Amino acid sequence: MMSYRTGLGDPADESAIEAHGVGRKYRRGWALRDCSFRLPAGRICGLVGPNGAGKTTLMGIAANLLEPTAGTLRVFGAPPQSAEAGRRTAFLAQEKPLFRRFTVAESLRLGRELNPGWDQKAAENIVRAGNVPFDAKIGTLSGGQRTRVAFAVAFGKRPDLLLLDEPMSDLDPLVRHELMGALLAEAAEHGTTVLMSTHMLTELESACDYLLVIADGGLRMAGGVDEILSAHTLLTGVRPDGQLTPDLSRHTVVETRTEGRQFTALIRPDGPVGGPWQADAPNLEELLLAYLRSPDAPPLISPSSQVGPQAVAA
Repeated sequence: MMSYRTGLGDPADESAIEAHGVGRKYRRGWALRDCSFRLPAGRICGLVGPNGAGKTTLMGIAANLLEPTAGTLRVFGAPPQSAEAGRRTAFLAQEKPLFRRFTVAESLRLGRELNPGWDQKAAENIVRAGNVPFDAKIGTLSGGQRTRVAFAVAFGKRPDLLLLDEPMSDLDPLVRHELMGALLAEAAEHGTTVLMSTHMLTELESACDYLLVIADGGLRMAGGVDEILSAHTLLTGVRPDGQLTPDLSRHTVVETRTEGRQFTALIRPDGPVGGPWQADAPNLEELLLAYLRSPDAPPLISPSSQVGPQAVAA
């Protein structure tokens, strides 16, 4: 796996985000409930889940656009509404809100006026890399060009935490790949923590070294990609009846599937696995899909993602 990892991810490292029992309730019910985790600083983290799972709600709380109904969340140890957290955080929504009548140059100037730590050179370099005219109005740009300008504004702020809510979902694969490369290069160079919501599961393995998986408003999985993958085994074998054999009963079974005569089980093994199985390491897409299809499987929160009880009162 290609990694753009910029932090060590040890539990003693600084936390970019710490959430303790965070929940958000609307009239229709809970969009997010009892989420507790930490995201170590310097990681490129994929935030994964189906539509309506609570991903945008979580990002909105971290970006100080929403207040939690329950629990607390801290950004580098500070409340999201604090000046400290606001200075260190940038949020880019899927809609990429830019003033359509502004030129590209005017959009960068606005960013410079609003952000004391603005890096004009970094912002201009991102725009130039895509051959976007500085005198062009935002409303005349293509989707890929507007996304590039939005990235330039976000990175020009020089944030320590960059929150991206599906910013490239409307782009073609070539432009998406190019912008993803630019994003990761910038993040790696400056040690930026990135939390990126995405549906592009195939891109996660090369782009992200950390994962948060949310489904039905709850946290299903959190941790480094390598530690999560190494905790699972994919078993395949011929089982016409499609039933679990007794030798799997002591393991944590995430999902079982039967296709024809082939029986597949994704497990978190507790010791050696016996039986007539072929054991393989799952890839990231197989793992994520299994957890999203199996809401009753026990969540997996790795040690690097766990919050200590002493921090709850912080």
